[in-house]
Amino acid sequence: MIIVDTALQKRADAGKPIRVGVIGAGYMGRGMIMQIITAFKGMEVSAVFNRTIETAELAYTQSGVSNVKRADSVAALEGAIDAKQAVVTDNPLLLCEAGNIDCIVEATGEVEFGAHVVTHAIKHGKDVVLLNAELDAVVGPELKVMADAAGVTITNCDGDQPGVVMNLHRWVKSIGYEPVLLGNMKGLQDHYRNPTTQQGFADAVKQKPKMITSFADGTKISMEMVVVANATGFGVGTRGMYGPRAEHVTEAPGLFDVDELREKGGLVDYILGAEPGPGVFVLATRENEVLAQYAQYLKMGDGPLYTFYVPYHLPHLETPLTVARAVLFDDAAAAPMGGPVADVLTAAKTDLKAGQSLDGIGGYDCYGIIDNYAVSRAGNCLPMSLSEACVLKRDVKKDEIISYDDVALPKGRLVDELRAAQTARFG
Repeated sequence: MIIVDTALQKRADAGKPIRVGVIGAGYMGRGMIMQIITAFKGMEVSAVFNRTIETAELAYTQSGVSNVKRADSVAALEGAIDAKQAVVTDNPLLLCEAGNIDCIVEATGEVEFGAHVVTHAIKHGKDVVLLNAELDAVVGPELKVMADAAGVTITNCDGDQPGVVMNLHRWVKSIGYEPVLLGNMKGLQDHYRNPTTQQGFADAVKQKPKMITSFADGTKISMEMVVVANATGFGVGTRGMYGPRAEHVTEAPGLFDVDELREKGGLVDYILGAEPGPGVFVLATRENEVLAQYAQYLKMGDGPLYTFYVPYHLPHLETPLTVARAVLFDDAAAAPMGGPVADVLTAAKTDLKAGQSLDGIGGYDCYGIIDNYAVSRAGNCLPMSLSEACVLKRDVKKDEIISYDDVALPKGRLVDELRAAQTARFG
């Protein structure tokens, strides 16, 4: 932030703000748009897409911007941007093609739709920021290859858990400690929650029941920690992670086996019910007796594991920082370092019948659960991000892992093509 805010101020002083195109004006997207408009110098929301165009307009008007124009062509969109006119559209590809947009923020959480937008943005030379762990977890490595070939940056975002834990990971390494566990903090984990059980909470926080369900049933944390695993090479110790319960994050060193962490070269995991949630943490080592004395003096603990944590995550407030990092410094908050390291498997929430069409992330049928990629490949497991609209070929028992052999995939999906290319590339 110390570097980014100075660089943004220079862009503001030069009258050359970073021009951002936002895909998706849902709850989080609108919050991020308001943050850029009201709090960020040197950056502007140049255009907004939403399927319901009135919602795209709301993203501007609730931020104090009036006189919003609608565009149905690239020329109209570019003209409005050049004229400093707030502009919206119901065609997402226009933002990807507009020559005067620097960066696309994909904020829908939709997998197939997001795949089309992101690949189109990369093709047209745009940096891409993902508020879409669901897409990143399933084809992030392949999208990174495409972005590298095009000379653009693709990254998950600051503020959401993967970006926050990766920033903390980098900081811990920068002060000479060696991270061996990258962790999330979670208040609830119940694989059998569904949109009906979560309706009341969703209404209270003004979000969609399926999204809230994906938080409660463990799918979302699995997606997030796959993003972290792919960015670091850290795997999981067991299917679903260990997830021990704690009162406070500072108890974490006593909850994990330091020898296992060292032997496996680092793990991703979480602790359940710990304060200060909903933050993230890193467990790290430093093998030096003299420095251990300094650590005790600084009240860091007795080792060999030391806890570093951030007590919050602020997605809509911090995502603009990721835009600046990508555009100004070619720096990613979180991006795959190579091939996939972990995967999110599809497990049945209840007994399912042959011929049933699965309802996807946050639904009634399945939950996502993290495992190492080698396990996923060996079992030909169906990734949770690809489960929607798959039709079962056989009956499946509750908690059973669903494989590609068990389903008929929908025809013509781009995300399946990307996944196949990723598998062929990385094995």
